[in-house]
Amino acid sequence: MEELKSLVPYNLKRTISQSTVDELPSTSSSLLDFFIGTEQFHRIVRDLADPKRGLCGKDKEASLELKRKGNQCYSSGDYTPALSFYTKALRVAPVDASEMDRNLVAMLYVNRANLLHKMNLLVECLRDCNRAIQISPSYAKAWYRRGKVNASLGNNEDAAQDLTIAKNMESSLGGKRQIESELKIILYQSKRTSNRVAEQNEENLRTMEEPLQMITKCVTTPDKGRGMASICDIPQASLVHTEEPYAVIISKHCRETHCHYCLNRLPADAIPCASCSIPLYCSHHCGVQAGGQMFKNDPMEHITNESLSSDLEEYIGKITLGNEFYPVMENIFEHKHECQGVHWPIILPSDIAVAGRVVVKSIEQRRASAGSNLIETLEFGHNYTQMSPESKMESHIFSIVLLYCLQSTYGSELPINGASISKIVVLISQIRVNSMAVVRMKSNDYESSDQIGKVVTRGSALTSNVEQIRVGQAIYRTGSLFNHSCQPNVHAYFLSRTLMIRTTESVVSDCPLELSYGPQVGQWDCKDRLKLLEDGYSFHCQCSGCSEVNISDLLINAFRCGDLKCPGIVLDGSVVICEQQKLERFLGDPKGSSMESHLQVGNISSDLVSSRASLAFEENCRTLNVNPGYCLKCSSYCDLESSGSAVDKAWIYIRRLQDAIVSTKLSRAILLDALRSLGQLRSILHAYNKGIAEAEDKLAQAFCLVGDLQLARDHCKASIEILEKLYGHNHIVIGYELAKLSSIQLSLGDCDTVDSINRLDTIFMRYYGSHADVMFQFLQPLRNDAHKLVQKRQDLI
Repeated sequence: MEELKSLVPYNLKRTISQSTVDELPSTSSSLLDFFIGTEQFHRIVRDLADPKRGLCGKDKEASLELKRKGNQCYSSGDYTPALSFYTKALRVAPVDASEMDRNLVAMLYVNRANLLHKMNLLVECLRDCNRAIQISPSYAKAWYRRGKVNASLGNNEDAAQDLTIAKNMESSLGGKRQIESELKIILYQSKRTSNRVAEQNEENLRTMEEPLQMITKCVTTPDKGRGMASICDIPQASLVHTEEPYAVIISKHCRETHCHYCLNRLPADAIPCASCSIPLYCSHHCGVQAGGQMFKNDPMEHITNESLSSDLEEYIGKITLGNEFYPVMENIFEHKHECQGVHWPIILPSDIAVAGRVVVKSIEQRRASAGSNLIETLEFGHNYTQMSPESKMESHIFSIVLLYCLQSTYGSELPINGASISKIVVLISQIRVNSMAVVRMKSNDYESSDQIGKVVTRGSALTSNVEQIRVGQAIYRTGSLFNHSCQPNVHAYFLSRTLMIRTTESVVSDCPLELSYGPQVGQWDCKDRLKLLEDGYSFHCQCSGCSEVNISDLLINAFRCGDLKCPGIVLDGSVVICEQQKLERFLGDPKGSSMESHLQVGNISSDLVSSRASLAFEENCRTLNVNPGYCLKCSSYCDLESSGSAVDKAWIYIRRLQDAIVSTKLSRAILLDALRSLGQLRSILHAYNKGIAEAEDKLAQAFCLVGDLQLARDHCKASIEILEKLYGHNHIVIGYELAKLSSIQLSLGDCDTVDSINRLDTIFMRYYGSHADVMFQFLQPLRNDAHKLVQKRQDLI
């Protein structure tokens, strides 16, 4: 869009940059008139929206070339790149153009199935065989591979039927003989064993049903506008809200790794849309739900073999139709308008693509209800007035381009004028401040197709930090009404793309229900939290965490006192300014809450600051009498410049340790340098500075890798002790750390393992309720192993 932006005359740019919401129809119309007269604009729109110029259509020649590369890798034993090539070939292979093209797709599925069998991914192999058969029911190789993988799964009865069909379909005499010899082995095995391994279907993971507590209401407050509050007293860990997205789009960096519909991690046998090369889905179910065209076939259409018995014909019908899924006709397919080979959906930013899906939903709903408003904005606030001049210009340009791209689907039904463009501008600004990031939990140690999963151990213990990764951007019409707090009382998480909101503490009637839009108290200090919220959401946070002096904001980046015997806090200038601003806002507050309450005195230990109201104030309490570099307890001076420089040097070796952990090239020298750096950090930073916790955690990971689990446990405990001071004892971050600690303890046979796991369970139940085991699939194995440890100790006694 930089090219279009550079074309706009200065006077028009200035008018747009200074515009208000009421002036949007006029500024939008002026920019549209200007663009209509420029050839560059029409060229860009053609490149984005013309299917003939699109880069996301099917390409048979490209598919054949990718298939050839996959075959080469398969032959040389390079299975991982071979899998990537076969999946890419499937993504661009045409399905419905001709019988030859359909055969190509079936062949690709069989090739990938052969590879998956080699990789011991048996269920995935079976699903690919089914897909090939659904496309070409008389494809002998697909039936043969299905028989082989069913035999590997122990499904001997099905394997025998598959091989019988393969033999009937096979045209060569040599092929028939090979299949017949293998069939005899299967029939012999099926007589000796009657077990059957159930085939896994393609449905998404079903989770335990949990009753939803209908105990929330929408309220309006003077300082925060609309928000959600409790109707009655709500117990801790209550599920108070669930919701499907009104519109959602996958993050660009997850397009190759996550399903474009459910946003779960893609399995090895990901399937593409049949009409374009944009999305990948984890299942046929997700593909149909998204609205991408999925191949349909008459199971007996291509079968001409008259030797098949009626039982085998019935069996073939069951295989080819077993996973068919047809959504209700009223469903509005979110990908359908993008499924034309055009590439604007992958070029335009994610929030613009979400806006496109909102507009399409509005049009389709108007069609169904015969409504009058063609484009409806969402019932949310927006930040257009607060937007920067650059953002205002970009919103205008993107709105015009988006409407032209959508008009390629809806034609004259979607007018493009100042009024319609202005609505899109408002819609984009609404999405930017009201959309929610759909996240998954990620760790180098745990990973699954849903959120967290199968445990992978290093040195027999979990080591990596659990972190959130953004996999999508979504609008939830009710969920987006929950306001923000840096000390939230509800927690949001996602099962597939479904939003779940749960209380993390007991909530009284009429209490605001607030979640965190970003870093919480304990994660970042106050000044950084305020900046993120102002930049991203255009509001100045006045929650308790940002308006009251709290121990976490004082400690998180604090230096230690120059007097090594004093445990007091030394603050740098930026923190002092932020805390002074809290006081100034408090003194100007007409509600006049008590100074004691504002300072959260009970939460600030006299060991850390002087006893006078926990902070030093002048007589009239009009200014905060704290100077950067001076201890809040004994007033000793600390040279912050030299201390900061020493901290930076120490962190060079901590970061070098982290790089060695990631690359698994950890040497004794690197480990010793990091240990010395930790000692330097402890001599300069306050004992509860978060940087020390991070360094302790990295050393715990390192000692796990080298197999010294006792030192790993000690460093992990040291990290948790600091984090408990910053977050509190029952925060979910402590739960993530306890997962690592308990696995280390378990590997050591430590009798404290059970206590750690019980505490871990309590925290996870508070934040995830009955969904905890679905979200964190390592929990049950940890419990089982802890139980075995206890039983073993009891047996010894």
